[in-house]
Amino acid sequence: MIIRNAKSLEESVFLTLEEEILSGELKRGDTLTEISLSERLGVSRTPLRAALHRLDDEGLVKIETNRGAVVVGVTPEDLVNIYKVRMRLEGLASGEAALNITKEDLSELHDSVELSEFYLKKQDAEHLKELDSTFHNIIYRASGNRHLEKILSEMHRNIRAYRKISLTVPDRLEKSIEEHREILAAIEAGDSALADRLTYEHIHSALENLLTVAK
Repeated sequence: MIIRNAKSLEESVFLTLEEEILSGELKRGDTLTEISLSERLGVSRTPLRAALHRLDDEGLVKIETNRGAVVVGVTPEDLVNIYKVRMRLEGLASGEAALNITKEDLSELHDSVELSEFYLKKQDAEHLKELDSTFHNIIYRASGNRHLEKILSEMHRNIRAYRKISLTVPDRLEKSIEEHREILAAIEAGDSALADRLTYEHIHSALENLLTVAK
């Protein structure tokens, strides 16, 4: 029972810190000391130390002697590598969605794009960012490949701090919604090859945009 509780506490600390790093709340270069984290999170240093080592194993922090854990997060180099994979896999997901999508998922995609256009007129950036994620998540699900959905969902989560920043670049939101509309049309037409190509180009454009703001 003691071991289970200790493991549960370690997992909770790990997930909390991982979320803070991936969301951008904790930024690259920030130093995390066991004393300050222990006080802030209200946990002992044993599960905290274990959680930090897990984050170090994931490459999200680097544990340095006499300094503590330094936040690494997702670097520009990571972004390029992640997006190279995303371009291929998201294209594949859209291509598969064009062949497998249900009426319900297609309706949700339409709703997502229409709501995006509505909030664009209102210049409501927060809703637009949420709907951008929704659009992609529906396609992952509509691909009918749960392994592909799992991989892409995790990659999407790991770069969300950068994605939010990139969508603040002038004209990117408008262009992104236009690209979503084109991808949706290809999926609805059942054109797997076109859906694949348009999605590849969409992710490539997103990467180029991200690299203008990723520091």
